[in-house]
Amino acid sequence: MGLTRNFLVSTATVLLALALAANACSPSDRAALLDFKAALNEPYLGIFNTWSGTDCCTNWYGVSCDPETKRVADIVLRGESEDPIFEKAGRSGYMTGSISPSICQLDRLTTLVVADWKDISGEIPACITSLPNLRILDLIGNKISGQIPADIGKLSRLTVLNLADNQISGSLPSSIVNLNSLMHLELSNNKLSGEIPSDIGKLSMMSRALLSRNQLTGPIPSSLASIYRLADLDLSMNQITGSIPDQFGSMPVLSTLNLDSNQLSGEIPTSLLANSGLNILNLSRNALEGNLPDVFGPKTYFTTIDLSYNNLRGSIPKSLSSAKYVGHLDLSHNHLCGPIPDGSPFDHLEASSFANNDCLCGMPLRTC
Repeated sequence: MGLTRNFLVSTATVLLALALAANACSPSDRAALLDFKAALNEPYLGIFNTWSGTDCCTNWYGVSCDPETKRVADIVLRGESEDPIFEKAGRSGYMTGSISPSICQLDRLTTLVVADWKDISGEIPACITSLPNLRILDLIGNKISGQIPADIGKLSRLTVLNLADNQISGSLPSSIVNLNSLMHLELSNNKLSGEIPSDIGKLSMMSRALLSRNQLTGPIPSSLASIYRLADLDLSMNQITGSIPDQFGSMPVLSTLNLDSNQLSGEIPTSLLANSGLNILNLSRNALEGNLPDVFGPKTYFTTIDLSYNNLRGSIPKSLSSAKYVGHLDLSHNHLCGPIPDGSPFDHLEASSFANNDCLCGMPLRTC
């Protein structure tokens, strides 16, 4: 009887151990995570205190696994969060250190978010491009430097690439145009230089391209206009030259276009101001010239039109009065002349919208 009982107990122990092993993450994934953790220092919230024990798929803060394979699928660590840990501490996150190349050993990873920790530095591990399943790479709001990995285009499933608010330098790698699943590209507020690849229009799935506050040069690639889904394009605060592509006026989904604070020249494409889908247009602080096209009508709906600080001449188009809606209009610091039209939207605009032109007159300026 004793032998039978001992056999049953030992069998149950083995079965329990096997069950626990089946539900635990793989030892290689756990080792990679601990190496990743060792390269970082999070002194205030203690989120890495949860990274203990053998099962990294359960209760490890920010880590989740594929329920079938038990392989690590997502790492989501946000320094600005509504998580109770943050609310209880009454602060946003702060972390130093760097992103360890050991992250590349997690070969089933689909999501890597290490965002808004303020002081994570070092470079993006070049081996990150070897993760075949990666769909989201979000490292916004740190102090990451170095260049975007040259073969970033190998990440064929990547839908979100967000490296904004870092210190990344160098040019946009030519392979970036091979990210044929990419929907959101956010690289604003870095130190990127060089030209935007001329064939960036190959990113046919892209809906947002935010590249402001860098040191980009060269022309605006006209191929951008071939991206049917592109709704939000921000190239502001760079050193971009040349003219605005005429094709932008026929983009069917484009609703926000920010090209301000560059070195653009030439005339504003007539089709751009006639595009009834465009909602926010900022072309200020460039060297644009010529007359304002008289192409507005009942379908015109602008939350914002900012054309200030250019070299525009002629009069303000009377057709602006027939627009369905114009919220904010800024035509200041140009060489416009003649009477300001009557009626909406001019009856709710302040004098600052028309200041520093050659000879504009009428409400809200001096009478003609």
